[in-house]
Amino acid sequence: MSFRQDWDDLLFVHWAVPPDAVAGFFPQGTRPDTFDGRTFVGLVFFEMRNLSLARGPALPGVRRFPEINVRLYSVDDHGRRGVVFLSLDCARLLPVVAARAAYRLPYHWAAARGLRFDDRILYTVRRRCSGGPRSRVWADLGGERTSPDALGDFLTSRWGLHARTREGTYYWPLWHDAWRFREAALLSLDDELVAAATGLPIATSSQPVSILYSSGLHVRFGSRLPVR
Repeated sequence: MSFRQDWDDLLFVHWAVPPDAVAGFFPQGTRPDTFDGRTFVGLVFFEMRNLSLARGPALPGVRRFPEINVRLYSVDDHGRRGVVFLSLDCARLLPVVAARAAYRLPYHWAAARGLRFDDRILYTVRRRCSGGPRSRVWADLGGERTSPDALGDFLTSRWGLHARTREGTYYWPLWHDAWRFREAALLSLDDELVAAATGLPIATSSQPVSILYSSGLHVRFGSRLPVR
């Protein structure tokens, strides 16, 4: 085990796209994973808590912070299904620097916050660079508790990530308990992160095909494995 962390107040927003529209973003040895002939772009908002190395205590100064990522869905020749991150915007500088240097993940330092109001949640983010993209989501979480349908299971039962380094592509496995979801509805979404990451205007021109909310869970990361 290499890392432990808690994910809280997760809001998943997804759009369907043809696999060819995003195929160029996948590391060598991986390809778009599909459901009914489509693949998906995900915009995920959540709070990271208790980031720790192996079995050590939570790292000081990074006990809680928002993170917002844009991701795709991958499968490699071994059949391992994962995610490919196109961008990860984080409100703490230390994780950004460490993840970019050690794991070559596309982290960005951002001004971000998450606010909970009973059964509603607000996330805002602005990347800390000149003209950096922004995102703002306002969602109603007052729906019934629900189990994921087949599409929801495809989008969230991902047990690792694929990424590239100078040495090649790796797969980084993770473990957590089964997801528990509540029905959610977007009250508003004003997003520039998806277009900045993919070049696709889907966040402003089309409706999401899936919106899911989870109160959170504990996550453990294993050791990275090469994709050959």
